[in-house]
Amino acid sequence: MPESWATYRRSIGDRSPLFAAIAAAWPCDRALYPGSYLDLSPSAAIRSVTYVDTDRRAARFFGDRARVDAELAEAGVDAAAREVRFLHADYTDELPVDEASVDLLISLFAGPVSDHCRRYLRPGGMLLANTSHGDASLAALHPDWMLVAAVHHRDGRYRLDTSDLDRCLVPKKPADADPGLIRERGRGVAYTRSAFAYVFRLTESAGTSDRIGPG
Repeated sequence: MPESWATYRRSIGDRSPLFAAIAAAWPCDRALYPGSYLDLSPSAAIRSVTYVDTDRRAARFFGDRARVDAELAEAGVDAAAREVRFLHADYTDELPVDEASVDLLISLFAGPVSDHCRRYLRPGGMLLANTSHGDASLAALHPDWMLVAAVHHRDGRYRLDTSDLDRCLVPKKPADADPGLIRERGRGVAYTRSAFAYVFRLTESAGTSDRIGPG
């Protein structure tokens, strides 16, 4: 059987509850998911999602709209009410996406997505990022991003924690909290309190510059 969201979930689990929680907490009508691979889970909760990946397996899966609709239906989602768009592209290049047009930018295990795709997020929009390749750590160091929640994952369940945020993103080694070093190493900072991911809000006064971190 060709690889699909169903097969991918066996290795990463189902992230649909995570996106349901985010969509319930903040306005999320449109999302952009660079480096998505086969993860269709945002479409379980968000009306319009644009997926971006260079992998041919992702292109085959998303190119089979009947398969995509069937897997959404299996998850209890009305596929007719969802806009699923796939771009077989490198997110570090310019994408055919309007600037300031999406409510949620997703950056999970895919590199410094927000460095290149911030332009597509509207002011006041949300960034979901983890520290795997440094994106959450870069956002934590720039004043245009405001931390609004930590995402915890345990026993297949996701929880958004909006309390005690001043205790989050505290580096174990302060010297590691350097944007240039994070980009050079390609990984995030180790923090005194860990989380699966973090949600940041792009401030209303922020511009659309690609680079979010100093240096």
